[in-house]
Amino acid sequence: MDRQNTIRFDWALKRLLRNKANYKVLEGFLSELLREDVTIVNICESEGNQDNATDKFNKVDVLVENSDKELIIIELQNNGHIGYFCRMQYGVARVLTNYMTLGEDYVKVRKVYSVNIVYFDIGQGKDYVYHGRNEFRGIHEDDVLQLSERQKEFFGKNDVSSIFSEYYIIKVNDFDGVAKDTLDEWIYYFKNNEILDEFKAKGLAEAREILKVDRLSKQEKGAYYYHLKNEADDRAEIETAIFNREMDVKIDVIVNGYQNGLDINMLQTLTRIRPKLIEEILRNRGYIK
Repeated sequence: MDRQNTIRFDWALKRLLRNKANYKVLEGFLSELLREDVTIVNICESEGNQDNATDKFNKVDVLVENSDKELIIIELQNNGHIGYFCRMQYGVARVLTNYMTLGEDYVKVRKVYSVNIVYFDIGQGKDYVYHGRNEFRGIHEDDVLQLSERQKEFFGKNDVSSIFSEYYIIKVNDFDGVAKDTLDEWIYYFKNNEILDEFKAKGLAEAREILKVDRLSKQEKGAYYYHLKNEADDRAEIETAIFNREMDVKIDVIVNGYQNGLDINMLQTLTRIRPKLIEEILRNRGYIK
């Protein structure tokens, strides 16, 4: 299959998967992630659903309501964000309060899932899919707080953590490209923009048909390629900024090293910068003629 013929998932979230006729795609992905059958009854509008040329730095944010009246935030983030953990927490808090009427009984608080598909390093860990749940553990007995039998019947849940919000983080760039299970097949698509013919994950058969560039109208196709260009420009800007920061550090090393008696060869070893460029840096700063 031509991988260029498959629409990228971020674009699909913004433009195609909000259509009720295409719910099967998102239902499939969420079913594989949550390991239970998910039925979508509604996709709510959210602040990330912007549709213009100035939204290229915005998050792709979809808010889903399932058949159990639970709410699922799906956020896809291309660019790094050092405070992203806090943003996840804020996103859940905002959904909780927005879908709770003032004075309403607390048992009406919705269960919220926060699903985060990220293309940057977040935290440190060996895995590429992380799941966070609330757990109350005794500080003396090290036991996990459980629901009573009456509470299980009241809430319709078997453990305390099932009442609270849950978080999922998919670190796409850390995926090794080998699909070991059906969730991996989805992550393979996220990373490679390609759905292999042998993939069997829920929703991917529908995605393979729905998410084809050739199915777009001429206007939609133009907007899609403009979106890809914007993403490429974004990456170039970020890479340039990183390069400039690295150069600033290396220039400081060169100047400080030269002031402390290091010769050009030693400065080259430390910075991996060509001797002529090192001389030019020192000349521009008045250290050599």
